[in-house]
Amino acid sequence: MQSPEVRQQQADIFHRLHIGPAPLVLVNAWDAASARIVERAGAKAIGTTSAGMAWALGYADGERMPAGELLAACARICRVARVPVTVDIERGFGDSTQAVCDVVRALIDMGAAGVNIEDGTLPGTRELAPPEILCERIDALRRLDARFFINARSDTYFVANDDPAARYADTLRRARLYASAGADGIFVPGMASLEEIAGLAEAVPLPVNVYAGHSKALPVEVLAGAGVRRISLGCGPLQAALGLLGRIAAEAFDDGNGSFRAMAAEMLPAGEINALFASAP
Repeated sequence: MQSPEVRQQQADIFHRLHIGPAPLVLVNAWDAASARIVERAGAKAIGTTSAGMAWALGYADGERMPAGELLAACARICRVARVPVTVDIERGFGDSTQAVCDVVRALIDMGAAGVNIEDGTLPGTRELAPPEILCERIDALRRLDARFFINARSDTYFVANDDPAARYADTLRRARLYASAGADGIFVPGMASLEEIAGLAEAVPLPVNVYAGHSKALPVEVLAGAGVRRISLGCGPLQAALGLLGRIAAEAFDDGNGSFRAMAAEMLPAGEINALFASAP
């Protein structure tokens, strides 16, 4: 558990990273090792990937891993990270606002500087949840800690909608509601049109976050020009790592012709990896 002074310092740093001059780029981690590798590469903050963390723990994405396992994994990341950590908690890992607050209180105590929390779909349906649910949760989380960074995610682009104009209008409406409820940032994964991204950044008085964990993601410079202040790679890095693992395994298992070139090409020395944790508590 971090002291209140250290938590405040980390939260303040994390807020400033959304101001610039360049967008905050989060190469999302799924465990302590990936967090330290990303940090060593130059990360100014660590974001977790809910999907990646679930997969690494043997669960499908979508709040199927128990909240306790999420918290244990996040505690390991917070223990070794030297930069602010923000955690993707999907819809909050709780059936009630109080249960969500309990999860976030635990994250605050372990040193997390912020969370992603989404509206998502109603359980068992493909229907987008009413924004009032997330507004209530944002308001309650804001009361827990005034500086804790709440990144409000809307899944308007992940549900079927035959009317692009109506979907964009609903996105703006939800973003403004979440801002009024106390959110610090707005995240709309799936929004790919540069025109829409720029319109959202202009219309909402909060830093806008876009998802770039896919092959068609626009470069940082282009997104920055559209007003984007935060770029998340989400589960993309783990998907790439798993793809590499698949190639390593296939090459090794090749009947009569097994080799290890794919593995050897990018291996980090064991001593170098051990050194990542030399000063960890």
